[in-house]
Amino acid sequence: MVDDSRLQRRILVSSLSGWGYELREVESGDAALAICRDWVPDLVISDWMMPGMDGLQFCKAFRALERETYGYFILLTSKNEKFHAAEGLDAGADDFLTKPVNKAELRARLTAGERILDMQQELTRKNRIIRQTLTRLQAAHDVIDSDLIEARKLQQSLVRERHRAFTPMEVSLLLRPAGRVGGDLVGFYPINDDCFGCFSIDVSGHGISSALMTARLAGYLSSAVPEQNVAIRPLPGGGYAPRPPAEVVAHLNGLVLGEITTEHYFTMVLAHVELATGRITLVQAGHPHPLLHRADGGLAEVGIPGVPVGLLPDATFEQAEVTLAPGDRLLIGSDGITECPDADGKLLETEGLCEMMQHLRGTSGTALLESLVWRLGDYAGMEEFPDDISAVLLEYPGPGRGAL
Repeated sequence: MVDDSRLQRRILVSSLSGWGYELREVESGDAALAICRDWVPDLVISDWMMPGMDGLQFCKAFRALERETYGYFILLTSKNEKFHAAEGLDAGADDFLTKPVNKAELRARLTAGERILDMQQELTRKNRIIRQTLTRLQAAHDVIDSDLIEARKLQQSLVRERHRAFTPMEVSLLLRPAGRVGGDLVGFYPINDDCFGCFSIDVSGHGISSALMTARLAGYLSSAVPEQNVAIRPLPGGGYAPRPPAEVVAHLNGLVLGEITTEHYFTMVLAHVELATGRITLVQAGHPHPLLHRADGGLAEVGIPGVPVGLLPDATFEQAEVTLAPGDRLLIGSDGITECPDADGKLLETEGLCEMMQHLRGTSGTALLESLVWRLGDYAGMEEFPDDISAVLLEYPGPGRGAL
């Protein structure tokens, strides 16, 4: 209670004490400000007109004090002009009482102030809970993000080599998840001296569960352990031979539906490549068409569309064949390439991919794939893509010729 009139203070203090308030009373704004620095009041009742620091100046100084809770400020005034009220509100006052103070009106104004303070305290309490919750969530997010960074490294390690020369064929790989981890997987595996296999897989969805699915599939098509590779069969006299790609994909379909408890399915292209002839036998299971780029610049889609793996029991898959002539190459890409949107949402589609491949005719191997990613970034106008980007590039210089 701040008022230079001792009588006015005594009248108000009598009522306030009777209502149960803990009080401090002073005769000036300077004295009140000194008290407020050490003792934090919930409510302030201050006269406007006082010598030295008046009520308006004290209100401004009171609002400038650092405090955790809100202080409700009531100005006592004999002024009733509207511009005086606006001046008081600008200074930070919450309410006004006109002298002489009516006891019932004072009680009502204090009750209103208490309601606001109660709401403010409840809001502060809830904000404290929110801050604590956010701190815990941030800590959990940091742990998860750290785990995902390690998971990304592990997923990238599934693609042990990004390029290999199966003379005279060259194979290059691209794998770029949209997030920390993704649902795409590419790879190749040697079968014998005459042929090798390669694959491009796109598991439905994104994130951790899709990435775990790719890890499981990588085991089925292992390049390090031929005995575990479902696309290879051992020969009685030693060595290995390829299984027909259609048979392999059908087998994977049965494994996903029968042994792997998941709602995920995946699209894929599985191809076996004969080194001496350049002939490729492939199965396209829901995956985008592989793109054949002839040495003369001609471009064509190849493959026979089929259903994704893990959707239909007893699904059958058809094989297609294409033979690469010297100087030809085959790009097997995920839908993250052809369905990459530009700033207006227009998809790149096969036509846009063909145009990019024409521009990159003089580039080969992993350099071509990285250049393709750069061009996709320019097309999309972003560094991060909405979907995983992956591809397998097969290049055939021809028997007795060097790499492209």
